[in-house]
Amino acid sequence: MDDWLYELWHTFIFLGPRHGEMAALPWTEVSLDALWLRISEQIVDVAYELYEEAPKADSVRTLSLSLESRDNLAAFRAKQEQQRQEWADAYVESGRVWMHENGAGLRPDWISRRFTRLVELSGLPPVRLHELRHLAATLALLAGHDIKVVQEKLGHSSRQITSDTYTNVLPEMMRAEAESVMAVVPRDVAFEVRSPLTIPEAAWQNDVAVFFAHGAKQSGDVWAVGAQAQPDSYLLGMITLTGRGQEDAANAAVKWIRDHCAANDLELVRVENFNDRYPEKQRGAFSLTRFTIARSESPDVDGWA
Repeated sequence: MDDWLYELWHTFIFLGPRHGEMAALPWTEVSLDALWLRISEQIVDVAYELYEEAPKADSVRTLSLSLESRDNLAAFRAKQEQQRQEWADAYVESGRVWMHENGAGLRPDWISRRFTRLVELSGLPPVRLHELRHLAATLALLAGHDIKVVQEKLGHSSRQITSDTYTNVLPEMMRAEAESVMAVVPRDVAFEVRSPLTIPEAAWQNDVAVFFAHGAKQSGDVWAVGAQAQPDSYLLGMITLTGRGQEDAANAAVKWIRDHCAANDLELVRVENFNDRYPEKQRGAFSLTRFTIARSESPDVDGWA
């Protein structure tokens, strides 16, 4: 975060633009209030000469900004204003979002060289700037975004190009989708509540809580399932059941959490089955499910104000 262009690297990681697009981006194509930026031009470096041109038609696009991305852009604009005052008459009014401390615009090849140098100084394995574009796409796909959305985010000309490029991510997406579908309609497994589920206030972050249900086989077919903020933390509650294996333990956990949410005006946002995280030899004796829940109540007009 000490680098002058920290906010630019953050943008590459989470939005996946091309370096020529970022070199050309003007503040007139950014709305921090409406949370978007528009890619409508790029800078191309040919034989050390810079040319401004419109991207291909499919690459002209509007990208939505997260609140964190919006805050980063606002922070960088504040840094620009400070530099404008310090440089005074020597400051270059380029109108660009990303620029040197004196206001001069960035060359695409300079952005790439700067990133390479920062990677070298960090001691990390070699990473090319273009690979951050792949990282942004991979993160979006693993977060559950439709591949059409990712195609439009990257400015690919077709969905097929995006699909062909990120086929290594698709198996993980399909596995997660299969688990999610099973979690929506779990088998009805009877269980007994040994200690009621209690979610401490410290577990909530912005009205969202994430915790685990860890199941362990006891004697015979008896399973114990305990809810924990982390796999090695104290129990938030516990149930027992008689089941055929880890899937029954996981399904009982889903029913337990659903019942708790229904009784306490909470929303079950996401269920993730982590049973396959155990080594093959241990899968018959353990289960692990992660839950994301949210408080359902929404503030009224006065609350939002």
